[in-house]
Amino acid sequence: MAIRWEQTISGLLRALRLETIRSKLLAFALLATLIPSISTAWVSYVQNKHSLTDKIAQELRGKGKEAANGAEYWIDQQLINIRIFAISPVVSGNVAGIPPEGDPTSTANPARKRLIDYLTSVLNRINDYQELMVVNGQGRILATSARKPQPFQPPPDWQTAIRGEKNVIGAPYWDQALGQPMMIVAMPIHDGTGRNLGALTGRLRLTSVDSIVRKLGEKVPGNLYLVTGDGNFVSASYGGSAEVMKQRIAPATLGRLRENAGSVVQYVNHAATEVVGTASPVVTPGWEVVTEMPTAEAYRQVIRLRNVTVLIVAGLLGGVGLIGYLLGLVIVRPLNRLTSGAAKVATGDLAVDLPVMGGGEVGYLTQVFNNMVARLREGREQLDAIHETLRTKNEELERLSVTDVLTGISNRRHLMQRLAEEQGRARRLGRGFSVLMMDVDFFKKYNDSFGHQAGDEVLARVGAVLRQTIRAVDCAARYGGEEFLVVLPDTGMDGAVEVAERIRTKVAGEEFEGGRITLSVGVAAFPEHGETSETVVGAADAALYRAKREGRDRVVRSGRRRTREVRDPKGEG
Repeated sequence: MAIRWEQTISGLLRALRLETIRSKLLAFALLATLIPSISTAWVSYVQNKHSLTDKIAQELRGKGKEAANGAEYWIDQQLINIRIFAISPVVSGNVAGIPPEGDPTSTANPARKRLIDYLTSVLNRINDYQELMVVNGQGRILATSARKPQPFQPPPDWQTAIRGEKNVIGAPYWDQALGQPMMIVAMPIHDGTGRNLGALTGRLRLTSVDSIVRKLGEKVPGNLYLVTGDGNFVSASYGGSAEVMKQRIAPATLGRLRENAGSVVQYVNHAATEVVGTASPVVTPGWEVVTEMPTAEAYRQVIRLRNVTVLIVAGLLGGVGLIGYLLGLVIVRPLNRLTSGAAKVATGDLAVDLPVMGGGEVGYLTQVFNNMVARLREGREQLDAIHETLRTKNEELERLSVTDVLTGISNRRHLMQRLAEEQGRARRLGRGFSVLMMDVDFFKKYNDSFGHQAGDEVLARVGAVLRQTIRAVDCAARYGGEEFLVVLPDTGMDGAVEVAERIRTKVAGEEFEGGRITLSVGVAAFPEHGETSETVVGAADAALYRAKREGRDRVVRSGRRRTREVRDPKGEG
């Protein structure tokens, strides 16, 4: 069970590349620092952010609610005023007397004139209205306070609202001629019997609302917006304009703000900025006051605290990591030296002598390792000496196996091997070779006259001449007794005769105990004088004996006919 547990842990560490002691020390040190530091920092960050979020929500909600109350109060006042004017007997008593056709500014009709005068006097007392109009049930203007009335576009479903004795509030819009935001409001007009006669309608300036929004927006760290129920901008704390009224809050964002009324919602606003905001309802027109501020500014303190915490944790990690690294070096470097030394010894490098750093288990292990390597080194030196002795003896044996002991040139066995190789090479490459068969003249007589030692000296001197005269690629061998054979690769008859003459001349110029020594030489070539090395050697041998018969001390070429001549029966050489 214990072994299985260790295997599981070892497999996990191997997968995480934490097999070395140094990596394990570093990992432990980093985890011991990282886990409590991050846990503490995270708890502190969450608590501070929650506290700051409550503070931001309270601040934004307070300013938003104040702006919503101000806007709603102002709108309610305007609706109350127009309702009062709509129930005036002057209005209800003269509407019925005005024909639906005609100029709404004409005073020819007495009833229209009375209405125009009334509307003008009312407009002079209420500065927030740009124009007051009396319209019939079909939306036609019957009388107006304006000298040049603008076209009247009634709000959707306004007739239903008028008939249901409800006020009508239209969508805010930007009046290009006046350069300010406007809104249509209307109140139903009834006669004494309760019959609907039309509506008292006003073009209401929204500059007062704009002023409220701007004034309260100055106290908000971000921006404050007054928007309709659809999210279209009515006014903003940074000013009202046609461009501002073209902006809008996404319906999904506005829905989240309404669902989390009183709480902070984080979202991306119309300017593609990440913000936090709250919404406060303006009940009467169904609008919303949205207060928001950039997330980076809202959570600046928390972000700064987070960054400082990250820096502190990073510093702790760096310091602990450095300490762990240094401890790892102190603990692991001797082990690494042992590992490296063992690897070198495994590859055959025994020139290893590790420094013993301190005591303890690792120091003792290093001493044992050094002693073991020293013994291996001594054993290798002894083996190397034995191998060197064996190699020298083998080389000597190999040399003796292919060398004639007396002359120092190749023996006949090696010669036969070279002839076979040259024959194969010549056939394979389409090239030839030549052989020189030579014999010491009157060697038996010289040997009998001056003794075997003098004869052996003659043979050794001839071998020395051959070694000095031929090329490194050539092969000179003692063929038997006083006969010698030279193999000349890639050499034709003319070249072979030239080499033979050079050898014969050099031997004739040597001084011996018994006087002058001469050579007779026969020359043959492959494939001119034979299809095999044996036949070529036979042709050279025949040419040698022709040289003997013709007076010795000469070089004779093999003829075209490859006939074997009979050796001198007397053996006089």
